[in-house]
Amino acid sequence: MTPTSKKRKSALLQNLVRDKILKSFPHLKPEDVITANNGQNGPDIKLSKVARKLVGVNFECKNQNKMKTIYDWYKQSSKSANKLMPCVAMKMNTREPLVVINLDDFMDLIK
Repeated sequence: MTPTSKKRKSALLQNLVRDKILKSFPHLKPEDVITANNGQNGPDIKLSKVARKLVGVNFECKNQNKMKTIYDWYKQSSKSANKLMPCVAMKMNTREPLVVINLDDFMDLIK
C-alpha cells in the first residue's frame, strides 16, 4: 500500500468518527470536532473545550487489516440469539483490559 493510500484510508476513518460525534451531539458545531492531519501529534480527533466536556473521549483511529482476530472475536459475540450488544473484553499480559464494541453502540452510550 502506498503512503498516499494509507493516509487516505486513515482519513476516511477519522472523518467517519468525526461525523458520528457530530450526529450524536447535534448541538456541537463542525469547528468543535476536527480531524488531525496525518503525522500530527496528539489525538486523531481534535475536540474543542465544549466538545471535550460533552464527549469525554480521546480518540486514536487505526484503520489496519492486522486486527482480523479482534473482528473474529466480535463476530463470535454477535452470534448469540439474544438482543444484547456484542462486546469483546480482551487483555494482554501486563496490560490493562480493553473492551471493543461497535462504533454506533459506543456513540449511543456516550450521548
